Amino acid sequence: MITDRTLAKYPPKAEYLLLILHEIQDSHPQNYLPEEELRRVAEYLNTTLAAVYGVVGYYTMFSITPRGKHVIRACRSPMCDALGADDIIQALEEELEIEPGQTTDDGLFTLELSECLGLCAGAPAMMVNGEVHENLDRARIRAVLQDYRRRS
Repeated sequence: MITDRTLAKYPPKAEYLLLILHEIQDSHPQNYLPEEELRRVAEYLNTTLAAVYGVVGYYTMFSITPRGKHVIRACRSPMCDALGADDIIQALEEELEIEPGQTTDDGLFTLELSECLGLCAGAPAMMVNGEVHENLDRARIRAVLQDYRRRS
């Protein structure tokens, strides 16, 4: 079980909650935190399930619903907006045939929007599984998606 291996790496202290949650989510093939895993974490850290859900709900990088193998976060910051974020998001929607918050039928990609990725110097930008892609246009998006499809 993923959770048991993860928990064994950390002392049962609340300050390790974020590290534990990241590792569990990153290890799950559908990039999310199932309720049974969250219950196990709460028990291990001697806290309530509500407290764990509070942390999960606060941080947008966590999900309690299954997602694709590759999670795309398109930036919506003012800088990205000024430099074409709407076109980038539209291109992603067209290439993937999904809307933000959805997962492709093959389970390969989930598209999410982010208020800011902190990548203003390379705007418009997106992240795929934490990998940064900057100075985007339609051709660059197509190439990035093809690369991830090829790797999968």
